Amino acid sequence: MSKIVRIWNSIRRNKYIKYIIVLLAFTVIIGLVDENNLMRRFKYELEIHSLKKEIEHYKVIFERDTEQLNELQENPEGIEKVARERYFMKSPNEDIYIFEEDNTNNHE
Repeated sequence: MSKIVRIWNSIRRNKYIKYIIVLLAFTVIIGLVDENNLMRRFKYELEIHSLKKEIEHYKVIFERDTEQLNELQENPEGIEKVARERYFMKSPNEDIYIFEEDNTNNHE
């Protein structure tokens, strides 16, 4: 018990130890216990970063699709090209052959 009393008396007498204890308590409260603690803020920053990357990805897709839409509105041959490539449409006097790759590997 005398050891605890000695520590308590040294804390009471030395103001620098009081400052250190208060700073440690403040750091623990802000870093771990508080509702807006540092770990949660770090997790939110990671989420913000990933959402910003996703926004940039969709901006690129939007710009590409807008460019294709403008091309289709201005160029009637572009509509025919899209109809042939995406929907496998054809003129009456031509045939379409579709080649599909079989990605299954049979090692028998």
